[in-house]
Amino acid sequence: MYLIGQLAKRCEVSSDTLRFYEKNGLLVPSGRSDSGYRLYSDDDLSRIRFILRAKAVGLSLDEIRELLDIRLEASQHSCAEVKAITQAKLDDVDRKMAELKRIRVALKKINDACCGHADDDASHCSILEALGDEESTDTEHLASGCCRGHSHL
Repeated sequence: MYLIGQLAKRCEVSSDTLRFYEKNGLLVPSGRSDSGYRLYSDDDLSRIRFILRAKAVGLSLDEIRELLDIRLEASQHSCAEVKAITQAKLDDVDRKMAELKRIRVALKKINDACCGHADDDASHCSILEALGDEESTDTEHLASGCCRGHSHL
């Protein structure tokens, strides 16, 4: 049996992390010592390592909790149920990546259109113009760049 500090050290996490997992229903101490300290078993160690690996692949606490519940009664569940959880996460990651790509293209477009001269004031900055355009919610309308309409000295 491990005390919380010992388990934390073995798993390379803080005791607060273990308390957080306990508070969120992912971990239940196997018992308590006579003096009331939490005690954890090798099964608890295995559970924490499972949680940490699941977190490392981006699963949420709810998804991890669901997988732990399935793992506890694995013979009463199918691989399809488990795969559905990871497939849903994968679909979510793909959606987020597509959105990040869209954001990157738009951000790059407005960034590239700006001259970025340190000695130029920002009154004609195309980035501010693009972000301030109340008529459009995209960056397709961008001008060819900054500093148009005034001359450099």
